[in-house]
Amino acid sequence: MARKGASVLRPIPGADRGGAYEANVPERHSPRPQPPPAPERTGRAPQGSSSRRRPTVRLEVPQLEPVGVRGMPAPEQRRLAQRLREAGEDFLAERFGDALVTLRPLASRYAAIAEVQELYGLTLYRLGRWTAAANRLEQYEQLTGAIDQLPVLADCYRALGRLNEVHDAWDRLRHADPDAQTITEGRIVAAGALADEGRPRDAIRLLEAGPLRPKRPKEHHLRLWYALADLYDRVGDLQRARRGFARIHTVEPGFVDVQERLAALGLGAD
Repeated sequence: MARKGASVLRPIPGADRGGAYEANVPERHSPRPQPPPAPERTGRAPQGSSSRRRPTVRLEVPQLEPVGVRGMPAPEQRRLAQRLREAGEDFLAERFGDALVTLRPLASRYAAIAEVQELYGLTLYRLGRWTAAANRLEQYEQLTGAIDQLPVLADCYRALGRLNEVHDAWDRLRHADPDAQTITEGRIVAAGALADEGRPRDAIRLLEAGPLRPKRPKEHHLRLWYALADLYDRVGDLQRARRGFARIHTVEPGFVDVQERLAALGLGAD
C-alpha cells in the first residue's frame, strides 16, 4: 500500500515505455495514461473520445505487516516476503508479466493478506485486466479500509462501463480526507465518467473545483490541467483549451502530447 516515502510511478504516455503491457488485449484500450486520439486540424477533439488517462499508481516494494502473517511459520513468512519483494521490484521496473507469474499463486493462497491482494490488483490493472483488477482492489479495500487505491479501482469501473460505481467510489474518496494527489486522481476519473455519460459540462465543473493554481505544480496538477483542457476542446471552448495546454507546456513541455494539441489548436509551442 502507499505509505510515507513511497515511490510514485509517473504516468507514461502511449504504450508505457515500449510495450510494457504484454497481456491480452484489454476490454477497452487505456494505457497509463492514454493520450486522446490525435486532434483533427480544426483543433476539435473527436466526438465521443473517452480521453481516459489512468491514475498514477502509487506503490513501494511491499513489506508484510506482522498482523497479516500472525501464526504463519517463520520459514513460510520469509518465503512469502521474498516472493512479494521480487514481484514488487518487477512491478516497479514495469515487468508486469513477471510480476503476474509470481503473484498469481500467492494471491490464491494468501487471500487475506492485503499486501498480496493490492500488488496483484495493481499488476492486473497495468495489464488491462479490469474485472480481475477491480475484484482484487475491492478485496484490498475490504481488508484494510484504505482509500489510497480508490482512484485506480474507480478507473477499473470506468473501463468496464460501470459508471455508477465510479461515482460511488468518488463519493467515498471525497468524504475520506485523502491526500492531495489521491483526491485529484479520483477527481480526474470521476470527471471522465461524467464525460462518458455525455455530461462534459458537469465534468468541467468538477475539474474546475480542483487545485488549478498551485504554487509548485506537481504531476497530478498537470494531469488535472490536461483533462480540463481536453474537455474544453471537446465542448468547443478553444480559447480555454489553448490556455490550458499552453500552461502545461510552460511547466513541462514534453508532457504527453501537449505540443501536438497546441499545434492542432493553432497555437505553436515554440
